[in-house]
Amino acid sequence: MIQEQTLQDRLVNFMYGVYGLMSGALALTAVTAYFISTIPHIQVTLFGSPLLMALIFIGQFALVIALTAMLQRLTLPMALTMFFVFATSLGVTLSVFFLVYTKASIVQTFVVTSGTFGVMTIYGYVTGADLTKLGNVLMMAVWGLIIALLVNLFLRNPMFDLVISGAGVLIFTLLTAYDTQKIKLMGEHMLGDQEMIGKVAVLGALTLYLDFVNLFLFLLRFMGRRRD
Repeated sequence: MIQEQTLQDRLVNFMYGVYGLMSGALALTAVTAYFISTIPHIQVTLFGSPLLMALIFIGQFALVIALTAMLQRLTLPMALTMFFVFATSLGVTLSVFFLVYTKASIVQTFVVTSGTFGVMTIYGYVTGADLTKLGNVLMMAVWGLIIALLVNLFLRNPMFDLVISGAGVLIFTLLTAYDTQKIKLMGEHMLGDQEMIGKVAVLGALTLYLDFVNLFLFLLRFMGRRRD
């Protein structure tokens, strides 16, 4: 009983670590985005150069791929550095939303996102239902969402955009619960490996961070009020 309780405490501490890293990354992204939005010179340099923005996007994609694919070979400090560099770079690209939407609507959307995320991640942690069967369906839905977004770049159909936004909110709401349960299970299996458990916490934080950011962005398409 004592050993079981100890393992449970270690699992709880692991999840606290995941949420702590995720929260730190979100704070870093938000501060970076706001800071960049207040400096006109940086705005002009960034958003006036499609090549520079493309390089940033490619770098962000490369960081996520490298972190997930090379996790076992990375040291914990390297994994943490890559994660927080990614969070900072995403703050740079997301700074454009401070120029498009009012600060009040961004804050309001963030609060709603936090509430929705909180409810779903708690559900994913405590539920006895097996959510793993949702994995393939949700991954296919994400790819369908990406294709739909690309198609609507050319169609520019407001109604289609509304449907995409609703689908995005639903998909990333469900992904939050699914990913939470997946991270919890990964933590349970890795509790005996002290070196690996820290790196798994980074990977879990990255996963939930991406769920939160995407949920926020799709909700912002509904709730965001554009500047005059």
